[in-house]
Amino acid sequence: MSGINLPSSSAEVPFRTSEQRKMSFSENPCGLVGVIDEGTKTITFSVYTTPDFKEIASHSVELSIITPQDGWYEQDPMEMMNSINHCAKESLKEIEKKGYSVSDIASVGITNQRETTIVWDAVTGKPLYNAIVWKDIRTSTTVEKILAKVGDPNHFKETTGLPISTYFSALKIKWLNDNVPAVKQAIKKNRCKAGTVDSWIIWNLTNGGLHITDVTNASRTLLMNLCTQNWDPVLLRTFGIEQEMLPRIHSCSEIFGKVTNDRSALQGIVISGILGNQQASLLGQMCVKPGQTKNTYRSGCFLLCNTGYQPVFSRHGMLTTVAYKLGPKSPTVFALEGSVSVAGHALSWLQNKVRLLPDSKEAEKYADMVPTSGDVYFVPAFTGLYAPYWSQNARGIIIGLTQFTRKNHIVRAALESICFQTRDILECMHQECGYEINKIHADGKLTTNNLLMQLQADTAGLPIFRSQLTDSTAFGAAMCAAHAEGINLCRFEPERRYYENVHYDTFLPTTTVAEREERYGKWKRAVERCLGWVIKQKKTKTNTAAYHRMLSSLPASIFIMSSFAMLVHSVASVKP
Repeated sequence: MSGINLPSSSAEVPFRTSEQRKMSFSENPCGLVGVIDEGTKTITFSVYTTPDFKEIASHSVELSIITPQDGWYEQDPMEMMNSINHCAKESLKEIEKKGYSVSDIASVGITNQRETTIVWDAVTGKPLYNAIVWKDIRTSTTVEKILAKVGDPNHFKETTGLPISTYFSALKIKWLNDNVPAVKQAIKKNRCKAGTVDSWIIWNLTNGGLHITDVTNASRTLLMNLCTQNWDPVLLRTFGIEQEMLPRIHSCSEIFGKVTNDRSALQGIVISGILGNQQASLLGQMCVKPGQTKNTYRSGCFLLCNTGYQPVFSRHGMLTTVAYKLGPKSPTVFALEGSVSVAGHALSWLQNKVRLLPDSKEAEKYADMVPTSGDVYFVPAFTGLYAPYWSQNARGIIIGLTQFTRKNHIVRAALESICFQTRDILECMHQECGYEINKIHADGKLTTNNLLMQLQADTAGLPIFRSQLTDSTAFGAAMCAAHAEGINLCRFEPERRYYENVHYDTFLPTTTVAEREERYGKWKRAVERCLGWVIKQKKTKTNTAAYHRMLSSLPASIFIMSSFAMLVHSVASVKP
C-alpha cells in the first residue's frame, strides 16, 4: 500500500494561509537560521528561512566509525569539527548564490547524537581519546562494578529516569578514567573536560569560552537529577566524576554566546538552540501535546511520547527523559522514550557482512518479492537489546529457517524486526504514559521504504503518519533556535495551535487483530531464545580453552631453549 497524502499535522491544526502562518510565527518579516546536525553517521549544516522555515541550503558529509574491537564504536572528535566547518562553508556558498549573505543568519542551533561522550584537555583543546559512541558496549564490566555496589539496575531511576546501562555517558566517562592514562592524568591536573557532542562543538566554536550543555543532552548522561535539573552529587560520587569536568546545564532555547573561532565560517553568529537529536525530532514533528508520539527510523529507532510537564517513571524499561525546555523561565516538558539499538543497521549488516543485499537501499525491492517472511524471525540483538528488555547479554538470532527459505524472506524478516521492536516499546508505553496513543508520527531515512511503513502499521495496528520532511531533526532545532528570547523569529506557543508546517503520508493497518497477535506472539518467543546468550565462564588455568590456546602459541624457541637448559643441567649433575 502506498502512502496517501493527508495534509494534517500532529497538532491537528487546520491549514492556514501563508500570510496567517507568517503572522503566527513572528512579527519579524525576515531572518535566516542555521542548524548544525551532528548525527551518528552524517554531519549536516542547513539554513532555513523564517517564519516559514523553508530549507534553502544544506551540505552533508559522512562521519567515519572506528571499531577497534567487536562491540566498540569510536569517532574522531577532530573529524567532527572539520566536517562541521566544511559543511557550514559550503552551505554559506549556496545561500550567497541565492542572494543572501552570512549577515542574514540571525542564529545557529545545534542538534546532535546523544550519549556519545568526548573528553578533552582544557588547556590544549585537544581530545584525550576518541569519542565513545552511544551504542558502544565496552563499559559492560564497568556496569557490573557499579551494580556490585548498588545492586539494582534501576537504583537511580527515580533520580535520573534511566537504568544503569552501557548506553549512558556516565559509564563512558568512568571507563575512560579507569582505562586511559592520558585521561587519568588530565583529571589529576584539573585539565580534563567531558561532555556530550554538543558540549564539544560549542567549546570549539567559542575557543573554549563556553562549556555548556542543555537539559535534553544532560538528561542522557545518568548524572542529571530530573527534579533539580542539575548534576546530582550522589551520582557524581558513585561514578567518580568531578563536577568541574562537566558543562553547565542550560535550557534548550536561549542566547548562549557567539561563535568566535576564526576557522569557522559562522564566526560572529549567535548560538541560541541546543537539542538532542531525538528531542529535536519530537519538536520537529510538532508532538507538542501529551500523548503525541513519534518514531525516528535510522540505524537505530527512537520512539518518544510527550508526557507533559510531569516526568512519568517507567516500570517496564522505558526511559524518562527531558523532551525540551524552550527558555530559562519556561516549564520543562518530559517524554517517555524507548530505544531500539539495531534498526537500519540490520540492513547494513545484511549488505556488508553476510552479503544478502547488494545495497541496503534495495531492501524494499527484495522484501517485496515474497508475500511474507515465510515464518522467519530475525532478532538483531548484535550488542544486546535495549528497551524494554535492557539485556546486554542477548545476541542476535535468525529462527524459523526451512529448506524453502530464500534471502528475500530474511530481508523481509529484518524489516519486520524493526516493526516488532517498535511494538515492544508501544506496548509498554501505552500502559505507562496515561494517554491513548492512536497514531505514530514517523521520520528518518528509513521511512522512504513504503513497505516498512506499511509493515509498521500492520504490526502496531495504528496509522503511521510519515512526515514529508524525511528528517525533522534539523527543522526542530531551527525552530528551537529561532524561538530564543532576543532572536524572536518564531513564537512557539503550542496552546494557540498555530502549527501546520509538517505534511504527512499515511499508512493504515490492513491486518486483523488475530493476525497481528499471532505474529507478535512468535516474535516474543524468538526474543526469549536470544536472551542470556552471553555467559561468563570462570577463568581457571586448568580448563579454559583460552589458556590452552595460549600454551599452544608459545614460540618453539622457548621450548628448545628450555629443553637445552635441562639437558645441560642433567649432564652437569651426573659428572663425577
